[in-house]
Amino acid sequence: MYDDVEKIKYPREATITASVCGILFCIIGVIGNFITVLALVRCPKLRSQATTAFVLSLCFSDLLFCSVNLPLTVSRYVHEAWILGNVLCKLFPVLFYGNVAASLLSMVAITLNRYILISCNRYYNQLYSTASICLQLFFCWGFSFVIMLPPLIGIWGRMGLNPSTFSCTILEKDGKSPKKMIFLLGFVLPCVVIILSYSCIYWRVRQSRLKLKTHELKTLKDRRKASREKEDNRLTKLMLVIFICFLVCFLPLMLMNVFDDDVRYPILHVIASIFAWASSVINPFIYAASNRQYRAAYKKLFNCFTSSRLFSDEKPPSANSHKNCTTDNRVGNSNNINQQNTDLT
Repeated sequence: MYDDVEKIKYPREATITASVCGILFCIIGVIGNFITVLALVRCPKLRSQATTAFVLSLCFSDLLFCSVNLPLTVSRYVHEAWILGNVLCKLFPVLFYGNVAASLLSMVAITLNRYILISCNRYYNQLYSTASICLQLFFCWGFSFVIMLPPLIGIWGRMGLNPSTFSCTILEKDGKSPKKMIFLLGFVLPCVVIILSYSCIYWRVRQSRLKLKTHELKTLKDRRKASREKEDNRLTKLMLVIFICFLVCFLPLMLMNVFDDDVRYPILHVIASIFAWASSVINPFIYAASNRQYRAAYKKLFNCFTSSRLFSDEKPPSANSHKNCTTDNRVGNSNNINQQNTDLT
């Protein structure tokens, strides 16, 4: 069937390297993102922030990528062929590209959240009610997979196997493919929105700092306001780092898939793929290294787990011991409220 197709052979060293990296990223990514989800959900102060809902969406996207997309990709590189059937071959690009779009749109939601908090604070509570947050999350995930429907049902391009690269991807149909349009809507446009939003945030923060320099903070209210602004700015910087890392990791693969669709440089495709996989693994490490609140959430989760293990190993837990983690959460939340002047880093 494919005798007339020129076979593009990846060097075996490249496929082995990709397979090993994929397996490592699967293990580290699933553990890291699952722990992050648990830590954020169990932390009362973070759980009460609207930003956390979108961070959890991003974590879930990374968890889905590491637990579903990566194992399928590893199988492809190990066997240097697609052995998982035609149906899964058609679904794989939907999961892959849809997941990337969902990650980026979650970052767009995070960025807009930070912009409104810093620049339009008086509208924040109205725009980030529970219903509004759910609607935004529904749009992020719904739009990401809706744009994959045309090639999936075959009305614009098609999903299938490219035998020369043993990859399941978006193929041309009648000489047409939506790959560049999906790249534009699912990658380029969200990146432009994020970059413009962070530019506006930077300008707003700069203006605020200049204003603070010309006014002495005389009252306690002014000092608390300045402390809250500093806290918001630090969290905004953390989210900017997350976006930059995502962009650095995924942009090479997106460019290779769009502008080198014929795979004239197979080694570069493998390297770009490994970079893209890394984007789903690094976020928990960035959270832990860059932000005190997130580090505290990880530590609290670890302490609760350690306490539970000690009780189970030594003796049956008493009624009070079951309340330890809950009490710690309440005490930690109370301390965080009372220490609004403390920096996040």
